[in-house]
Amino acid sequence: MLMHFEDSLNFAVSLDHYDELAAFRKEFHIPRMNGREVLYFTGNSLGLQPVRVSDYVLQELEDWKNLGVEGHLHAKHPWFSYHEPFKELLAGIVGAMPDETVAMGSLTANLHFLLVSFYRPTRLRFRILCEKKSFPSDYYALDSQVRFHGFDPREAVIEIGPREGETMIRTEDILDTIERYKDSLALVMLGGVNYYTGQWFDLKTITDAAHRAGAFAGFDLAHAAGNVPLELHHWNVDFAAWCSYKYLNSGPGSVAGIFVHEKHCKDKNIPRFEGWWGNKPASRFNMERTIDAFETAEAWQLSNAPVLSMASHRASLEIFARAGMDKLRAKSLKLTGYLEYRMKQINEKLNGEPVRILTPADPSQRGCQLSFEVNGGKKVFDRISEKGVVADWREPSVIRVAPVPLYNTFRDVFEFSEILQQALND
Repeated sequence: MLMHFEDSLNFAVSLDHYDELAAFRKEFHIPRMNGREVLYFTGNSLGLQPVRVSDYVLQELEDWKNLGVEGHLHAKHPWFSYHEPFKELLAGIVGAMPDETVAMGSLTANLHFLLVSFYRPTRLRFRILCEKKSFPSDYYALDSQVRFHGFDPREAVIEIGPREGETMIRTEDILDTIERYKDSLALVMLGGVNYYTGQWFDLKTITDAAHRAGAFAGFDLAHAAGNVPLELHHWNVDFAAWCSYKYLNSGPGSVAGIFVHEKHCKDKNIPRFEGWWGNKPASRFNMERTIDAFETAEAWQLSNAPVLSMASHRASLEIFARAGMDKLRAKSLKLTGYLEYRMKQINEKLNGEPVRILTPADPSQRGCQLSFEVNGGKKVFDRISEKGVVADWREPSVIRVAPVPLYNTFRDVFEFSEILQQALND
């Protein structure tokens, strides 16, 4: 997708003027420093608070105060069924059927619950394939599951990384590794978007290869949900999990979510840890000894909805429903492309390569994050932070920047690049 950009503030302002999603910025609280709004580029770590969150949470606090236990059935949004509208909202974001999604739990806990169902090793088929530089909690989850089943992670967990001198993992290398281990592979589980480099993996192609090898395919979508367009149902993905506090803007530690393909939801023989809220509502209060389980992703639920957390989640998901993932993706491509252009302009102006982008140049292999190494390392990061830039530092010399289409502007990108250039030039 070729785009024409110009190196001027007026050009950035004109892009904002014609941005059909520009009004959504006003629906978020932008942090301030020294009396002015910061340049906030860490939506890949913690999304900003939607303005409506306080009203949504206060409504539940008022109903709790005034109704007590009766709020389960008589609150403005009854708590007993509070999670149900989330199915439709989440389905539109991850490309699922509504019955394949549910808002529940926390990310790593949900991964463990899903691995109960989808990592069922045998003596001959016990290996898991993941990417090098997975987020640490993914390693912890996979290693501990492997040990729980009596295997050694050093043998059972296979990591695929970039080739020597490269920063991206080639899809062909993932496919070759799946083929190499096909007789012993039980599961392929990658991050949908790698948190460090921002690489967006070809989930459909990887899923197809895993299935040909006789393995399940699942993904940690912490950095993908709300960031890139997903089609989990049509890609035939077996399962996925994500958090809601990054691109989904639902607050620190807010309720997470899962996807389970409908073919597994209807499988009565699938192993699964179960709890009260996995029982169908009509029979839930019969208090029977045996579960009357859903035939949807709701069967993986254990406990009733954490309503206060989910209130903030609902406020954000309703914004996504109004904006639409197609329009968000279109702006993301343009906004991130403009950031890439500005980084290249810095290199030209400073006669070298003080900024080295790690994230794929191909827009189809990335979301709205660019990760780049900078000359000067942490000193440069500290300088831009002092100037009101909120970005993310990763050792040894990487800055992660995420221009989020819901609330970041082209002017934000222009001003950030000016600050970064000055910091590199000092």
